[in-house]
Amino acid sequence: MGEPEAAADRVERVLASLGTRERVGQLNQRLYGWQAVERVRGGFRPTEVLLAEAERWSGIGALYGLFRADAWSGRGWADGIRPEERPEVAALVSDAVAAASPAGIRPLLVEEAPHGHQALGGALLPTNLAVAATWDPDLLAEAAAAVADGLAASGVHVALVSALDLLRDPRWGRCEETFGEAPHLAAELARAVVLGMQGADRARVGAGGVAVVLKHLAAQGEGLGGRNGQSAVIGPRDLRELHLPAVRAGVEAGALGLMAAYTDIDGVPCCADADLLTRYLREELGFDGVVMADGLAVDRLAAMTGDVPSAGRAALLAGVDLSLWDEGFTTLAEQERGDRAVAVRVEEACRRVLTLKDRFGLLGPEAAADPTPGTATARERIVVAARRAETLSRRLADEALVLLHDPSRTLPLDAGSLRRVVVAGPFADDVTALLGDYVPPLPEPAPAGVGGALAAALPGAEVLVRPAPTAVDLAGADAVVVVVGGTSHRSTSDAFDANGAVAGSGAGAGAATAATCGEGVDRADVTLPGGQDELVAALRRVAPCPVVAVVVAGRPHVLTEVLAHTDAVLWAGYPGPAGGPAVADVLLGRTEPSGRLPMTLPRHAAAVPVRHDDRHEARGVYQDAPEPVLLPLGHGLGYREARVVDLRARIDGGVVLVEADVTCGAATRNGPAEPRVPVVLPLLGHRTGGVTLPRRRELLAFRRVRLPAGATTTVRWELPVATCVAEGAAPGARTTLHLDDRTTEIRL
Repeated sequence: MGEPEAAADRVERVLASLGTRERVGQLNQRLYGWQAVERVRGGFRPTEVLLAEAERWSGIGALYGLFRADAWSGRGWADGIRPEERPEVAALVSDAVAAASPAGIRPLLVEEAPHGHQALGGALLPTNLAVAATWDPDLLAEAAAAVADGLAASGVHVALVSALDLLRDPRWGRCEETFGEAPHLAAELARAVVLGMQGADRARVGAGGVAVVLKHLAAQGEGLGGRNGQSAVIGPRDLRELHLPAVRAGVEAGALGLMAAYTDIDGVPCCADADLLTRYLREELGFDGVVMADGLAVDRLAAMTGDVPSAGRAALLAGVDLSLWDEGFTTLAEQERGDRAVAVRVEEACRRVLTLKDRFGLLGPEAAADPTPGTATARERIVVAARRAETLSRRLADEALVLLHDPSRTLPLDAGSLRRVVVAGPFADDVTALLGDYVPPLPEPAPAGVGGALAAALPGAEVLVRPAPTAVDLAGADAVVVVVGGTSHRSTSDAFDANGAVAGSGAGAGAATAATCGEGVDRADVTLPGGQDELVAALRRVAPCPVVAVVVAGRPHVLTEVLAHTDAVLWAGYPGPAGGPAVADVLLGRTEPSGRLPMTLPRHAAAVPVRHDDRHEARGVYQDAPEPVLLPLGHGLGYREARVVDLRARIDGGVVLVEADVTCGAATRNGPAEPRVPVVLPLLGHRTGGVTLPRRRELLAFRRVRLPAGATTTVRWELPVATCVAEGAAPGARTTLHLDDRTTEIRL
């Protein structure tokens, strides 16, 4: 018996066996996967749509969304693919495509997993913006690994994961998909997602993990006016400093794929940007994975090139390897005959797709995608992974909650003295409002919303859920909890664009419970929609007791009036399916609020965008809004106060040694009694003496720690000098470090 065939040799052998049409077929991902199978008595069968596509190309490169379930796909618990059916269906599709391929090549199965798996029974985590409020990359990596376990057990190969977008404008509907506004925080969380889902050395890929395609490359959060997919009016320096750190972190962590965005940067669409996709990504970073286009992004290039075939050529030559739902890449076979540049790039792109397939054993009839498809073993792995993800999703929800405001220490509420609690607001007991975009229908019984969770936690009290309570409802209440904010929930009555985004401007235009966030739901006004400010003010006037606001939201809303008319405010973001119990436990002191804002909250809607790392101070500029910032990045209160009492820093060789003395308070009234206090420490800097105008403050480092209650502890960082000083800084250049209200200075 000879030596096993090396992976590279195997890829070259298969590549050489493919004709032009077959190679181009490997670059196409045209189908909506939920249309690939149909249910019949006793199981499933491939549809004519799938079989025709496989026959057209003698195979299929990738299949998107086989298990997707949501309002756009129209799949739900009545007709969708259930968790226990996934391995069987994956094997069925894989076999059908392999049968059409003379080389026996199987398809990559690609699924949406922006914050969990968008499939019936799929693991769901809090959205990225809420996860960013935890400042906990280690916990995110653990949760991402659990999601990957479930995907892999289902027969999935590739997960599409939001991780590269930065929150630059709260008007943008996809703020919830970002890890906040700080490039360093976003980069570390992007790194954590890749390490969790793929493993530290890509070892999990094909052996229990999945390949990650990080989206979106690049600067999609910079769209002018917060308008999705529109021009990013930035220069190369801001692109590198703000939007590319997460890309670099993801590539360094081993990401096997990146998705090119809809955005154009300085007029060049990302899908046609060779500087971005080839010179930066491949030549500078050494990226060797697959570049996928966003849905229909290749065909959109026709607005630039003049027609669909030239759009396909432009994307291919710029560096796109795999399309999504486009027609442009279907024309490459004809173009290749007379175009040497296209022929070379088709071969390169096909080699990359085949290399990725080889990791999963998809090259040739001798190896199936899953050696035990449809068996109890695969189904049991799905169940185990789902349970693990559920536990970790709850931990993320606990850590994500940010106490914004509590001047009289109203929280935590004394559960023993509560006899009547009114839960008000448009999302008083709406669990779908806690989930965010890109989520499947929940199974029955659905998890508890805030109202239901409070009722379960207070069995001896009357918990009255009233979105708009009357004076009679409020009479005798011991506390009012008003749940305000927004929702990204999609309804089957919504209209959708061909890429799944909500179509038109109708979403969110009316009632507060319509979608007010998510893809396709940009807003010119980021005050709370649907008269919620007026509701909060009315409750304050009538309620004979403390009024506590819980904000569920996927973007930074203006909360000026909410803070003015409540005794305490808890920001929850979209905390996921465990968000109701997590909120209830914080309100009642069973857990400690330990999240910190990963973004700036504006004081006035017309003053946005405002960010911590803008180069100029926004304060005192607008005559009618002299203080445009309500709360800064990193803000967050706790029940047991953690105070930075001293901050020191010095340069030692090539590193900056930073020490912070942090004192934590002891147990508080009605609060947790654990001996350690969860504390988030964001270290910011103001770097001067360089070759550019300095940013006001930049996040240089952060740490999430658990410190002893009632004691002072020293927390240390060792940071590269290059991280702490300005680009091109000369001797004598200064950097001021900020940690909460303490500052210190280093000189180069």
